[in-house]
Amino acid sequence: MTPKARLLTEQRRRNVLDLVDQEGQVTVADLVKRFSISAVTIRSDLDALASIGALVRSHGGAVRSLEATQDYPLRTKETLHHEEKIRIGRAAAELIQPGETVILDSGTTTAEIARHLKRMKTPSLTVITNALNIAVELADLSGFSVIMIGGLLRPVACSFVGPHAEAMLNEFHADRLFLAVDGFDLENGPSTPDLLEAQLNNVMIRSAREVNVVTDFSKLGRRSVSRIGPYDKIQRLITDNRAPQEFTAGLRKRGIEVIEV
Repeated sequence: MTPKARLLTEQRRRNVLDLVDQEGQVTVADLVKRFSISAVTIRSDLDALASIGALVRSHGGAVRSLEATQDYPLRTKETLHHEEKIRIGRAAAELIQPGETVILDSGTTTAEIARHLKRMKTPSLTVITNALNIAVELADLSGFSVIMIGGLLRPVACSFVGPHAEAMLNEFHADRLFLAVDGFDLENGPSTPDLLEAQLNNVMIRSAREVNVVTDFSKLGRRSVSRIGPYDKIQRLITDNRAPQEFTAGLRKRGIEVIEV
């Protein structure tokens, strides 16, 4: 690459980064139109910026680098690490047996579990959830019982939390919990930005015979504001094959099964 070409590339990437900072997210299609260059070049720019942590690649574009302590809208999270979440969702759904009662926490990865359950049509399931989008996803399935946990609506997550949600959940027992998290570090365990969400997650953990944490690699080794619960209640982590090996090794030393897909 000539010095002039390198300068143009660096300037374009700075402009791309400015757009991401201003708008929160961008798509490859929009950037192609804006800069009048090929999609291949734009993808290369986004990959280069992602490699230095300047942004996060998403399905069809990129978003601002996300902090574990911030609570981001569901629509933003849905675009991140989409393929990994699909694989995690499939692996989690395959663990569920006919006739079981499962709790699906709110989140984009747990939404993928619901979609896979819908395709698999596992018979006689009872699904307990505090997530509006998950309840809607499963609402029209025959052979499924869906129990919607009500309470205070968190619009950013399309989920219900608070004392009423906790009281209702205390009335149930489940075979399995699939818990979505915003951070999971070896010292502190799973965590989330919202205190009320963390408190409800604790009730979920107490209500389930088996606790499965489901999250992609980007959440591992990170810590959010509100601690969810202790390690000794977690049986399994289901994550993707980009999970840091030192992290998964640390979990296995604690007796936690790790499934990487």
